[in-house]
Amino acid sequence: VDHGRNMLIAFGILFLVAQIPPQRLMSLAVPLYVIGVILLVAVEFAGVTKKGATRWLNVGVVIQPSEMLKIAVPLMLAWWFQRREGQLRVPDFLAAGALLAVPVALIIKQPDLGTAILVLSAGLYVIFFAGLSWKLIIPVLLTGAVAITALVMSGDAICEPDVKWPGLRDYQKHRVCTLLDPSKDPLGKGFHTLQGMIAIGSGGIDGKGFMKGTQTHLEFIPERTTDFVFAAFAEEFGLVGCIALVLGFTFLIFRGLMIASEAPTVFSRLLAGAITLSFFTYAFVNMGMVSGILPVVGVPLPFISYGGTAMVTLGLGLGILMSISKSRRLVQT
Repeated sequence: VDHGRNMLIAFGILFLVAQIPPQRLMSLAVPLYVIGVILLVAVEFAGVTKKGATRWLNVGVVIQPSEMLKIAVPLMLAWWFQRREGQLRVPDFLAAGALLAVPVALIIKQPDLGTAILVLSAGLYVIFFAGLSWKLIIPVLLTGAVAITALVMSGDAICEPDVKWPGLRDYQKHRVCTLLDPSKDPLGKGFHTLQGMIAIGSGGIDGKGFMKGTQTHLEFIPERTTDFVFAAFAEEFGLVGCIALVLGFTFLIFRGLMIASEAPTVFSRLLAGAITLSFFTYAFVNMGMVSGILPVVGVPLPFISYGGTAMVTLGLGLGILMSISKSRRLVQT
């Protein structure tokens, strides 16, 4: 019932936002970004703490300001590059990096690594589509590949309790170490990953049937309606259902990239591209962490996971894509 209500709210927001011209959205970019950053700072001083994380703010109703930045950051960066159209220089990219770094740093401090990844990736997509040189991108990718290889090769040594990882809290370090070998702590840190993998494997080709998943309904899968909903889906609908789901996301991403490629302005092109690839990030990270190929972070599966705030954010993103698509058709006519 609650999930259905959240979907209706998200659909309503999608419909309303789709009626707003991209030019009006561009005028909202700076105010939304500034308000979002101010709210993140307010969380630092007057935030609501739950389960050891201070991510919420009570303003009569409890809100999570970091969700707002998933849209506000790409809006702001797309606005920035629109303003600098035709005169982009290295300092402009550095300024964009600073605009991105401020909210990401505040979100990491809460701590909320999952949301920080989504906000960071959305901003980086805008910067990439704006024309960031591959001479800068390739060294970063190579550095990441070397770091991952070193992590895998070092294995147990780097995961010892007395080894500190700069920039990460102990529980975040444990998540990465658990990814390397979840069987070392099957009833603790590795429990989520192992149970998710068991559920996915037990679904077989065509699944056990709707509402018939034993791993799911015997409550072996933690967070089965939110972060680990893909494991429950795979158990009940099997490989066939998973392929259908992936094809659905692929179509959405392909359509979004088409909208971006045909957008009439720099702002629309960058924003549509970033939002589209953000959907990819949501799906890839969620499926990856449930399947045991990525660390467990709090990233929902788009339009499937239970959660009102994430559903509204996704609906807002789709509404923006529809707005840009409508503006493109108006220009063509």
